Amino acid sequence: MPAFNAAKMTNAGSSARMFASTVVTLGCAFLLLMAAGIGVVVAITREANRLEAQRQGERIEAAVSAQIKLSELRLERLISAGDLSETLQQPGSAATLQAALQRLSRQLMDFDGAYISGTGETVLAWVENSTTTDHLKHESPHRIEALQRGVKSSFAPVIGDDAAPRFGAARSTITTDGDEALMLTVIDLSRIATFSSENGSAPLSFVAYRHLSSALLSDLAERNRVTDIRLVTTPPAEPLSKLGLRAADGKIGAWLTWSPARPGDVMLRRFLWALIAVAVLFSAIFVFVVQRLRASAEQIELRERQIQRLAGQDELSLLPNRRSFDLTLDQTLAHIQDDDGPSLAVLLIDLDRFKAVNDTYGHTAGDELIRQVAVRLSAAVHVGDTVARLGGDEFGIIQTHSATPAGCAALGERILASLTEPFTITGAEVTIGSSIGIAMAPRDGTSREALLKLADTALYEAKNSGRNRYAFFESQMNRSMQLKRMVEDDLRHAIDNDQLMLHYQPQVSVDGSTLVGVEALVRWQHPAHGMIPPSDFIAIAEERGLIVPLSEWVLRRACTEARRWKGIRLAVNVSPIQFRHKDFVANVIRTIEETDFDPAQLELELTEGVLIEDADAAEAAMMDIRAHGVGLALDDFGTGYSSLIYLRRFAFDKIKIDRSFLEYMESTGESAILVHSMAHLGRALGLRVCAEGVETAEQHRFLQAIGCHELQGFLFSKAVPASEIDRLLRLDNPFAEILAAA
Repeated sequence: MPAFNAAKMTNAGSSARMFASTVVTLGCAFLLLMAAGIGVVVAITREANRLEAQRQGERIEAAVSAQIKLSELRLERLISAGDLSETLQQPGSAATLQAALQRLSRQLMDFDGAYISGTGETVLAWVENSTTTDHLKHESPHRIEALQRGVKSSFAPVIGDDAAPRFGAARSTITTDGDEALMLTVIDLSRIATFSSENGSAPLSFVAYRHLSSALLSDLAERNRVTDIRLVTTPPAEPLSKLGLRAADGKIGAWLTWSPARPGDVMLRRFLWALIAVAVLFSAIFVFVVQRLRASAEQIELRERQIQRLAGQDELSLLPNRRSFDLTLDQTLAHIQDDDGPSLAVLLIDLDRFKAVNDTYGHTAGDELIRQVAVRLSAAVHVGDTVARLGGDEFGIIQTHSATPAGCAALGERILASLTEPFTITGAEVTIGSSIGIAMAPRDGTSREALLKLADTALYEAKNSGRNRYAFFESQMNRSMQLKRMVEDDLRHAIDNDQLMLHYQPQVSVDGSTLVGVEALVRWQHPAHGMIPPSDFIAIAEERGLIVPLSEWVLRRACTEARRWKGIRLAVNVSPIQFRHKDFVANVIRTIEETDFDPAQLELELTEGVLIEDADAAEAAMMDIRAHGVGLALDDFGTGYSSLIYLRRFAFDKIKIDRSFLEYMESTGESAILVHSMAHLGRALGLRVCAEGVETAEQHRFLQAIGCHELQGFLFSKAVPASEIDRLLRLDNPFAEILAAA
């Protein structure tokens, strides 16, 4: 079954692809989640580091600015309040300035040195702090000359974004001397006094300088809680951990740089194990989910395989089921092109008496019977043929080997012989039969639907022909089925639209003088086919499941029309199918109540077929019916093999002798003896006796002589419309003329 296997592979591949896509999706989601988590952590870390570096830079900038401002203020106070101010106001020489500057040096311990310069960048006096510059004393004149070159009348701010020149009494700048950087603080002495010497008066400037040494930077770092402040002359790479220092000309000539604090890194290291634990937890959850998905995918795949197997295999018989049968038939038919090509046959097999085995031995026995039938059918066909269970007790065979009329007949004979052999079920031997319908392709059809329909038609014919046989489809079967289907559709429409009618055949007293009852008989005037005999459409109604609605329509219409016939019994026939219906008694009582009919006037006619299948249930239903006042009559009495048993067990009110006993009756013949015995038996049991089929005066006189109570037949009247019954009831002796003429 390639298509079925392909379906399996397709579904299995679909499950694998679905699992793979789910894992990939979950993996991507997991990676995205992890990446998002890592990104958030990194972003928080970087932001914390950036904010802390920014705060450190602001603190260092503020500290350097404060230090510069403090130095400027201290120098201004020293110069204004000290000896230097008095010396400048008196005439003197450079030696006088040197002596005054020397006395001031003890108050300049925060600086590395100081000097006074005049016009033309000449140094008039200078001093250096011995504790910080001992190693540079021999270079002092050279150093002061170098420093003097960096002194200008206007300085750009050392730090800050504003690089515009500054003018004032005190100003600071940065200058470099080789690899060293110095901070110069310049005080304009001309604002305090003008020094006069032998060379004349000239404006002077007081310059104090300080090395930006490692000790100074360490102290700055310690006071501002910054690590490793350094002075560099090349721009640092880190933008947030540097502070530019401007020279007098506004250009940045040196930078303070430091190792920025990284609180984000500290926090990351502190919580690293927690982050690792979270990552491990998420990884474990992901692995767990993947494992669960894998297990679920395997279960789904296993279930899909099982479903596919069950979808193509009957679980009870282990044969292919209808779906698989249809697929195989479609594939095989695809290779049949014309009458000269290969052929095949479709055999539909229905088990006879399977329901009896099921009801007698139980459903377990029925299941075992199905399994054994499957084994025998598989053994009866050739290799390459397909045997399938289509449902219930119906099997199908696709015959491709020797699919000729003779080969199909031979296979049918083998199947009949095999299934006729007794089966051992739960320790008991049971015997069944089978009916087989055969349709051939391409002779009868080339589509699956057509072949199955035609084989089913042939199967129906085999059942109607006596069962336990096979039948080939023939064209007249199809025409018969079409006619029955048409009649079925029209009959359903006639019932639904109240298009049927009732005729009533009188039942008269034995002397023929009084009409004591009527039997309701349904009639159907078909608009296209004319009057259809009840024997034709009632059989179709029983086959097609219409007998129950038809019987209910007859009972309701009969009760409605006979309600006006006071004292006249109304006889209505009940089919075995209708009687076995679970709501039969309730429907009868409801109809009587809704039509306001007297139940004592109603008489239901039953046949032995009603009682055969389930005598106990039939007895209970009959007792219930009689309890409501409805009478019961045993119709066709004498035709069954156990009528006497039924008369003794079941509570009938009347027996009706079947018309077959009167048809060829002679007054001294065998049939007359039987009729005489039945009449006396009924009288002995206290039952009313009615003879059907009375057509001659001789029969009338004989039945009157043996003691029958009621007569019915064409001698008195055929079945007539309700209006004719109305006319007969208006007459005193309605059948006098007929009897006189006979």
